[in-house]
Amino acid sequence: MYDANLIPLSCCALAQNPHQSIAIYKAEVIDKTRFNSDVKKLSGALASLDADCFALYSEQAYLFTVYLYALLHSGKKVWIPGNNKSATINKLTEQGCLLLGEWQGKEITVKQNQTELIELKALDKQTELIIFTSGSSGQPKAISKTLQQLQLEIETLEAKWGESLGQSSVLATVSHQHIYGLLFRVLWPLAAGRCFYSDMYLSPEPLLKLAKDNKAYWVASPAQLKRLDDLTAWQDLKQLKAIFSSGGALSFDAASLIHQHCQHKVIEVYGSSETGGIAWRQQIEDSLWMPFDGIKITVDERQKAYLSSPYLTEQLPYSLDDKIKLYDAGGFALLGRVDRIVKIEEKRLSLDELEQYLTSSDWVQQAHCLLLTAKRDKIATVLILTESGRDYLQQQGRSELIKQLRKQLMQAFETVVLPRKWLIMQSLPLTTQGKVNTEQLMQLFALDNIRFPQVQACYQQEQSTVLQLYVSSNLVYFSGHFPQQPVLPGVTQLAWVEAFAKILFDIEKPFLRMEVIKFKKIIIPDTLINMKLNWKVSTGKLYFEIYSVENAHSSGRMVYGEQA
Repeated sequence: MYDANLIPLSCCALAQNPHQSIAIYKAEVIDKTRFNSDVKKLSGALASLDADCFALYSEQAYLFTVYLYALLHSGKKVWIPGNNKSATINKLTEQGCLLLGEWQGKEITVKQNQTELIELKALDKQTELIIFTSGSSGQPKAISKTLQQLQLEIETLEAKWGESLGQSSVLATVSHQHIYGLLFRVLWPLAAGRCFYSDMYLSPEPLLKLAKDNKAYWVASPAQLKRLDDLTAWQDLKQLKAIFSSGGALSFDAASLIHQHCQHKVIEVYGSSETGGIAWRQQIEDSLWMPFDGIKITVDERQKAYLSSPYLTEQLPYSLDDKIKLYDAGGFALLGRVDRIVKIEEKRLSLDELEQYLTSSDWVQQAHCLLLTAKRDKIATVLILTESGRDYLQQQGRSELIKQLRKQLMQAFETVVLPRKWLIMQSLPLTTQGKVNTEQLMQLFALDNIRFPQVQACYQQEQSTVLQLYVSSNLVYFSGHFPQQPVLPGVTQLAWVEAFAKILFDIEKPFLRMEVIKFKKIIIPDTLINMKLNWKVSTGKLYFEIYSVENAHSSGRMVYGEQA
């Protein structure tokens, strides 16, 4: 139910409750009088400018809030992008936006000294902001949100958790440039009369020091919560009023660890920039998501989900990107994405757009990107090079090629979403249906890096493949074999041959024997080798050669088939 004590977002900058604390900025408590004055000064200066469209970016939440309300009260259109990178700057300026805040020196300077203060009046509830689905992909989607839509969300949040939070302050390790941080660390506390810390903390340690002697709650992400460990100041964490998490699903192990050490049941919120909040859960109690009041989800026979929400302007059901299973008790489970949008450290990334950006390079003919899920999710990328790309690879080497591609990607993507594993191939492996053989690629990328060499390149033909492999000194086989000069055991080479062959070829028959095995030259740590595999289906024989630029190391064949 709506809390009458909430200040409407349309009135938050007005001169009401003059002594109410708004924010802590540079160790100073900012009250409503100072906030109102700062907004007035900037509003007057902005109103005198002819431009009507502004892109806003500031890492300080208080400055962001002043800029935001000053733009709204001066009648300007506000665009809130997810980052201030070069590619984002170019796209926004192409759209005719002036840059306000922190934009790598390209922002406008607003002179406030000689402008008249304007009297602030309540904003129209249909006043719009433009936010973006993500600053992590090359083509972030612009979404219009009215103050009324955001107000409805805040009313829901306050009705759900306002009483338990009381007058606690807000500490955050997420950015307000995205919808979750915008709502939870700026607009909701502003409307509810809670004080927010202007700084965004990159790690929990400084945040917990502040929480130690203050009533506060933490607006976090799953990536930050899953990094908590035995060295965390759990007693300080215990003092928090609540821990919120959004941007992706928190693992049960992380939620359990937090509950075990400090009794907090993390409140997870599920939603998106397009939809707003959809549901919440505390998975220590129940793994199912519970929809917020007014939210309705329907699912068709293909597990395609549709949303009806008071936060959406269109009345038609909204098609969700997640597969959902509904349960009788009213909750639901998430079963994965239906498109190629993934999340890395809660940053949303379009794999399609990452591939498109890579292929815009003169060196890349084709790219295919995959999400590898392990203890830490990461992106893996397969590259098919152009002729000029192959020339650059031959002249400068693989490391320099990847370094330059990463540098190009950093113009449009945040560092955390950049590919962490790379594989160069002659062509993409295909299934019998003509689709990319994702399973094979996943197997190559998922090999244990302490038991297998790093696959750097893979050149495939129908029944023959050459792998370029880096034999790291970190491999377990070098420990104690031998103390004076570590050497890769011959039996390990044979095990690698069979393992790679079973990934690359359709070998179903059992192993029978080895023939003409020769070990010609030892392989020492930190060596780049080539492994050539040739599979003869008709005879069931696998021929192999392992060699480097200077030496032939080993060769032979393995025979597969039924025992006579």
